Amino acid sequence: MTTETVAVADAVVADAAVQPSAVQGAAHAANQKKILNRLRRAQGQLGAVIAAVESGGSCKDVVTQLAAVSSALDKAGFVIVSTAMRDCIDNPDTPNALTVDELEKLFLTLA
Repeated sequence: MTTETVAVADAVVADAAVQPSAVQGAAHAANQKKILNRLRRAQGQLGAVIAAVESGGSCKDVVTQLAAVSSALDKAGFVIVSTAMRDCIDNPDTPNALTVDELEKLFLTLA
């Protein structure tokens, strides 16, 4: 997942923030917390990759950490798209609702 993809994902999370019921709002807050936790974990893992490269760490350790970063970012992206899809189904008339084509494009961006 690229920096651009993370920026798009952040925008989707921000756009999906409008939900009418308290239950949906609580669910959104829980999903947002999961997403932020994954992104922070990836950020920490990326720091470990950078440190390993700077210190001449082994190829195996660097690639293992890099794979962990990639996986964490992918999972965060899928949670973001999943949340956006759910929001668009539950509230299709909201001003920030995404079209099916937009959701598909976001999903395929992660593939």
